[in-house]
Amino acid sequence: MPAPPKKQVDDILNEYGSKIEARMATFNVRGNIKVDYSQSYIKFKEEMAPEISRYERWCKSLGNLIRLKVSAADEAKIKKHLDIAHLDLEPWQPLTLSVVSFLSIFFIGLLISLAVVLINGSLSSFPFLFFFLCIILSLFIFYFMKDYPARLANKWRLKASSQMVPAILYIVVYMRHTSNLERAVAFASEHLSYPLALDFKKVFYNVQIGKFSTIKESLDNYLEAWRDYSIEFIEAFHLIESSLYEPDNSRRILTLEKSLKVVLDGVYDKMLKFTHDVKSPLTNVYMLGVVLPTLGLALLPLATAMLGGLLTWVHVFIFFNLVIPFFVFYLTDKIIFLRPGGYGETSLLEKNPLYYKYKSKAPYINAFLITLPFFILGLLPFIFQYTSFPELIGLQKDYTFSQLGFGFFGDEKFFGFTSDASGVSGPFGIGALILSMFIPLGIALFFSISFRERTKELIVERERTRQLEMEFNNSLFQLGNRIGNEVPPEIAFGKIAESSKGLMSEDFFMRVNYNIRQMGMSVEKAIFDSRKGAIIYYPSDLIATSMRILVESAKKGLQVAAISMMSISEYVRNIHKINSRLRDMLAEVVSDMKSNMSFLAPLLSGVVVGLAAMITAILTKLDLPELQGEAAAGFGNIGTISDIFEVAKMIPPYFLQIIIGIYLVQIVFILTRALVAIDSGEDKLERTNKTGKNLTKSIMLYFITSLAATLALFILTSIVLGNLA
Repeated sequence: MPAPPKKQVDDILNEYGSKIEARMATFNVRGNIKVDYSQSYIKFKEEMAPEISRYERWCKSLGNLIRLKVSAADEAKIKKHLDIAHLDLEPWQPLTLSVVSFLSIFFIGLLISLAVVLINGSLSSFPFLFFFLCIILSLFIFYFMKDYPARLANKWRLKASSQMVPAILYIVVYMRHTSNLERAVAFASEHLSYPLALDFKKVFYNVQIGKFSTIKESLDNYLEAWRDYSIEFIEAFHLIESSLYEPDNSRRILTLEKSLKVVLDGVYDKMLKFTHDVKSPLTNVYMLGVVLPTLGLALLPLATAMLGGLLTWVHVFIFFNLVIPFFVFYLTDKIIFLRPGGYGETSLLEKNPLYYKYKSKAPYINAFLITLPFFILGLLPFIFQYTSFPELIGLQKDYTFSQLGFGFFGDEKFFGFTSDASGVSGPFGIGALILSMFIPLGIALFFSISFRERTKELIVERERTRQLEMEFNNSLFQLGNRIGNEVPPEIAFGKIAESSKGLMSEDFFMRVNYNIRQMGMSVEKAIFDSRKGAIIYYPSDLIATSMRILVESAKKGLQVAAISMMSISEYVRNIHKINSRLRDMLAEVVSDMKSNMSFLAPLLSGVVVGLAAMITAILTKLDLPELQGEAAAGFGNIGTISDIFEVAKMIPPYFLQIIIGIYLVQIVFILTRALVAIDSGEDKLERTNKTGKNLTKSIMLYFITSLAATLALFILTSIVLGNLA
């Protein structure tokens, strides 16, 4: 038979070659797993965390103003952090951003200081202390921004490592019935959450662009990033890879199960070490960031009176509400990154039907309307002093206690503004101090009310989900038994629901069974449908992982699905055991920090406010010039003492109390974030809910303590000085 013409052969090759290329461009993993990894990776990259995107924009805009030369050692280190955090930046850009941030804060402080000199017309009025605090703040910003790539890399690791165990579980369960590493990694990448899913997709992406020739090479290169952080993750993958070369099926399955045990044991050992390492740093944070600054505040009224106006409330505000909170945040941030990932679950918060309430802005509006009267009460001293409002309603700008019917306290003014040659200063009165307590109370209640409204229903759903997770081990075991007895999953869910009467798991299985029988859905849609799926009412990675594996393994046969469910049941049991043990070990640290934050810190702060009021009252009531004229011989050089204690140049207790209150609110935010991260990892819902609760407890105790201490010490001062008079 004559050979076909060469032109005809070429036409056939071109025709079918284009079809094959089109198929290859669409399917990167052959079989029933269809993924466009190039497009998926780009999509994931575009949907990365907003804070990372903002940082990239800052680096690419501000970081391009000037180009700094980076040493070879620093360049390699920064490049490694940028690669881990998946940031599309050059090493010199983050360094330039840190320098620009430092210069910005420095020059802002310098310009404000020079403006003060120009306004006062005297070089001696240069605010050295303010400028010094600005330099400290700019140095903090510099080091914070300089280390930010490392922080983002650590944050990425923490999020990714919390999904290590589910990732190994997905791969192990898949490879039990299909010994194909490529398909198993593809299956895990499709069903894992951000960010580990992005890492696995990039493994395929690197093969597609030709950086590596095989999935194994690309995977081994990716695992090198975990060598200094999670060696057990690398060991587990190497065991999985070695199972591909086992000729005996039972030995292959044993090797796969060993890989899961290796990663579980590694996570447990690292968390065990963390529980011992975290105690001392948390204690240091509390002492350096809470106790010592609060005790130092008690001396401020006396110190400012002696310094003759060199120290003002602006300096105290910058130091206590900017520098120290930033310092505490920086220390707690380092503690959080000591926490290894790999244990605990990240809830699928966004898929809950009530999630819209968490994202709604309405609670903030309602909270503002509720707390607005508190802010008005706190600003009454200035409203009376600097506006025409008192005249409009026929009142004076200020009243003495005698005019108000409290003659026992003498003729001291309620608001306590004083006037001299330099202008009006104050308020120093006890009434202004008491009214100022409503400002931090209003701030705390604003966040407390809004946070509670946003999370009160979702947190109930979270507790129901956790209860279901606790029961899920036995339910999975029963489900595996039913399927192993040749009962199809479509029927098995109804059987399990009947045998789970009175338990939380009954509702979950009833929902699945209803969707199958009444809605005509498949098992996969009955569980994962975006509108009616049972999983949206119980948003848990643990339950989602189990059900995904059930759906996938059921495609290979009922016996495969039954074995998979048994494996998942054992995995759930081990995870619960690890979680319970680790929470027991962390209980002491967590309870100590909670008591310090909710009890000792507000109690100590309230007493400090009372002491500040007492010192101010004493210095205000003592008429030193009069004492000098009456008993100069007995008191020595009274003129010198009266020059030292200039009451008009003191920091008014009004401002001091507001600074302390705001500082307490900031500390509650920072410490709650640290405690939730230590106990539960990255959990926005838990953090928001706990912050609202802790703010309510702390600020109410602070308000009651400071009010009681102020009144008690003021009355005591009035009695003592009244007797002396």
